[in-house]
Amino acid sequence: MKRDISSNHPLRHYFVEALHDTFSGEPNIDSSDDIEAYLSEMLVNFLDVENLYGIRDPFGQTVESVTEMMLEGDIRYNANSFEREREVHRHIGDFLLFWSGLFPEFLIQMKAPGSKDVLLDPVRQGQFSYHVVSTFEHGAYAHEAPIFKKLSDEFENYRYGLNLVRASFEGFARQGWTDGFQA
Repeated sequence: MKRDISSNHPLRHYFVEALHDTFSGEPNIDSSDDIEAYLSEMLVNFLDVENLYGIRDPFGQTVESVTEMMLEGDIRYNANSFEREREVHRHIGDFLLFWSGLFPEFLIQMKAPGSKDVLLDPVRQGQFSYHVVSTFEHGAYAHEAPIFKKLSDEFENYRYGLNLVRASFEGFARQGWTDGFQA
């Protein structure tokens, strides 16, 4: 069950600024308001591990591997509706963009021998999952479809941008800041 982070959470404002400052200085990254808003919301949502691992199987168990998530999001296997397919593919795209952009070292663990994701190409799967979401172009999802098309088409650039945001976090930490207060 997805848990929401409050609208006045202090990190919400920080992520908006960090993304804007980072993206606006990079010519290869689309720094449009819709993308920045979407990505900052993703970062805020993933503050809660319940949201990061928010996909559940039909028995309510957390699905942690991307390979299993793909089965949950496939209408031919476990998805019981096209809305479920969209929801899971959106999560897969977000999950892979988050990990590959902010914590690329996680991909080594993901592809380690014995992992269910060992054969997975996280960039291609992230692009594909966002592409699936972008095909929901009608009704309630019409206004979001262009955002997911951009995320799919420019996945590598946004991944790079999130890596730059991470570098800004690390620079922030090196300056002696802890929990929002200067030491």
